[in-house]
Amino acid sequence: MSSDRTNTGRPLSGLRVLDLATLFAGPLAATLLGDFGADVVKVEHPAKPDPSRGHGPAKHGVGLWWKLLGRNKRTITLDLSKPGGRSTLLRLAATADVVIENFRPGTLEKWDLGWDELSAANPRLILTRVTAFGQFGPYAHRPGFGTLAEAMSGFAAITGEPDAPPTLPPFGLADSIAALATAYAVMTALAARERTGAGQVVDMAIIEPILTVLGPQPTWYDQLGYVQARTGNRSANNAPRNTYRTADGSWVAVSTSAQSVAERVMRLVGRPELIDEPWFATGADRAAHADVLDEAVGRWIAARTRTDVLAAFEKAEAAIAEIQDVRGVLADPQYQALDTVTTVDDPELGPLRMQNVLFRLSATPGAIRWAGRPHGADTEAVLTELGLTPDELRALHEEGAL
Repeated sequence: MSSDRTNTGRPLSGLRVLDLATLFAGPLAATLLGDFGADVVKVEHPAKPDPSRGHGPAKHGVGLWWKLLGRNKRTITLDLSKPGGRSTLLRLAATADVVIENFRPGTLEKWDLGWDELSAANPRLILTRVTAFGQFGPYAHRPGFGTLAEAMSGFAAITGEPDAPPTLPPFGLADSIAALATAYAVMTALAARERTGAGQVVDMAIIEPILTVLGPQPTWYDQLGYVQARTGNRSANNAPRNTYRTADGSWVAVSTSAQSVAERVMRLVGRPELIDEPWFATGADRAAHADVLDEAVGRWIAARTRTDVLAAFEKAEAAIAEIQDVRGVLADPQYQALDTVTTVDDPELGPLRMQNVLFRLSATPGAIRWAGRPHGADTEAVLTELGLTPDELRALHEEGAL
């Protein structure tokens, strides 16, 4: 896998990213940059690869999650705690634009690879530090994962039924949100570098981006003392908004965030008189009468098949979607039209399907050039490209740094 640094067809071609991170937030941010042309070099410990390689189901001993998370990355091994590993990383950093790491604060410094050393090797470098709690504060040195962010941020507290326990998501929600924010932070720091000529440190705490997407809860509490409660599938801001079961056992979700859509739904389900109720005029007042509205909508949907319900809502220009598992996603005609899940040819597994790049650019689109590579597959190629001689590579092997 050769470097794409000379390919000018992709918007981030010429950008080099060193991905030192493990598991999800940091590595996914690097993946998002690689999807649009960045030359991402994944640096893993020789004996302890990124644990995401072993997360979830595998085929023929090959982790499938890694195929997604490791795509568009060249993979090398390097033990940063060894003198040879340290010196090699500094040589790599001198050629890079971005380093992404998620060690606990102080770990890079313990290896003499902190900001002082990295910026001395490359004053234009963007050092991106992704940790659970950030680089300072009373929790900074605690171990942490996205699950703790989902708990601390208030997400779990408002998720689930009112009389049931708080609910955590069954996937890496906080990590994924942090990855999106990290990619944005990197691009912001790179834009600043265009003006100043100097690099800087990005401090990304996983507990923060999820708090941002949860909306105005701190402001509500600050100004009104209001604490959002669990409402299940209902909303405190509009109704009807819920999941409903069709006559043939399927489930659909209905949303009426716009007043006009709420009115269309009630006409469709044969309850136009409810539109004239004084409380129907605002979303919050409708939410206070959700029992009445849910009964009307639920009864109408329960008497009809999924196909008939979806067709009727579409004709009425009312918002509805089938609740799909992954089988429905792969068969969905809208996802198919967008090529949201695309096919990638992989040397290890053959054709495999995965999510496509995150968005479409009309002139300089991104692309999946390859799926996740085996552990250390590109070590010799990348380090030879860096200028290391066969003798130097042999010495690193003997030291245990590769």
